[in-house]
Amino acid sequence: MENQEGAQPEENKSDIKPIQPVTDATTNGDLSFQNRIDLTELQEGIAAIRTEIGRVIVGQKEMVDMLIVAMLAKGHALIEGVPGVAKTVSAKLLARSLDVGFSRIQFTPDLMPSDILGTSIFDMKKSEFEFKKGPIFSNMILIDEINRAPAKTQAALFEVMEERQITIDGTKYEMDAPFMVLATQNPVEQEGTYRLPEAQLDRFLFKVDVDYPKLEEEVEILNREHALKGANKLEKVQSHLSKDQIEKFQALVNEIIVEPHLLSYIAQLIVNTRSNPFLFLGASPRASIAILAASKGFAAISGRDFVTPEDIKKAAIPVLQHRVIVTPEREMEGISSKQIIRQIIDAVEIPR
Repeated sequence: MENQEGAQPEENKSDIKPIQPVTDATTNGDLSFQNRIDLTELQEGIAAIRTEIGRVIVGQKEMVDMLIVAMLAKGHALIEGVPGVAKTVSAKLLARSLDVGFSRIQFTPDLMPSDILGTSIFDMKKSEFEFKKGPIFSNMILIDEINRAPAKTQAALFEVMEERQITIDGTKYEMDAPFMVLATQNPVEQEGTYRLPEAQLDRFLFKVDVDYPKLEEEVEILNREHALKGANKLEKVQSHLSKDQIEKFQALVNEIIVEPHLLSYIAQLIVNTRSNPFLFLGASPRASIAILAASKGFAAISGRDFVTPEDIKKAAIPVLQHRVIVTPEREMEGISSKQIIRQIIDAVEIPR
């Protein structure tokens, strides 16, 4: 009997080999794919950081992921929330889980730029001025209540945050890599504070909003605090990633693949902020670059070597909400920049 058209000949059936399972692949739902970039070490390192921070912090997984992504994308993060929601502790924990230098600066109204950057002191023995480095010379800098210091002190951070260097008396001093600024800000009690100018806000990759914990998380917080019996909670946290590993992971994130149609998607989101009637000021090209870098970071911590539209949508709000300005009329109506950005995201067609 002749074989039907398209049927497999009998004698070739023995040549058919079973499909082998994909190894070293990442699973996304029901789909498995082979990464072209080996992210195994990065994933293991990120999992270790999450575990260490989770020993102390209850919930706040979104905030923790944003801080990790900011680190991988070589960015800085502004953390905003009411007092007592673990803003400062989270920044300390991230630094403690890394084998890097850490410095904490409490901003106050009388803080001077030299208190941050350092100052030149005359050495009587050498008969010359010697520069004494300030606390900004570290790898991870925690600035508590950044809006408490006056404008000239805030402005001292401009160069160091963007260029990773400072210039004192005509001499350039470069920061050691990795370098990251984590700043906290209180949205209430604005009396006696100095609002950050848009130029400085633009230096932060993310503005991270920290909300109150849920009921079950609040109960877990109390249980853990009771179990400590006065012990130092930070002593549980161990360091995992070295400076070299962090720089290696940052280089890997730069290699994450982004398709051209996704670059157009980012550009459309940014351009729509400039033409939105509810926004007085739209986002600049620096914002589009920030979304690109952040979306690569979100892809990497998800175990993928390529960016998806979901990564871009996840990055858009924390990247844009502090970079755009709502018109006074909409602000009086109680409409926030976050709401407008969500509307823009919904209005732009997702590329397929």
